[in-house]
Amino acid sequence: MGAGDKISNKIDDAGGKAKEALGKASGDKSTENEGKVDQAKSSLKDAGEKIKDAFKS
Repeated sequence: MGAGDKISNKIDDAGGKAKEALGKASGDKSTENEGKVDQAKSSLKDAGEKIKDAFKS
């Protein structure tokens, strides 16, 4: 997994957490759920990169 991918995934995760918190604070369930989805996508991308790295070894 490249450093750029790690950074991108961390940024996506942080953005998702911020969006979720904003949704909770404002009572906007749609924004809160979008934040959760962004975090899940980040986790999946991270897992996919780890699998790719395992097969490269």
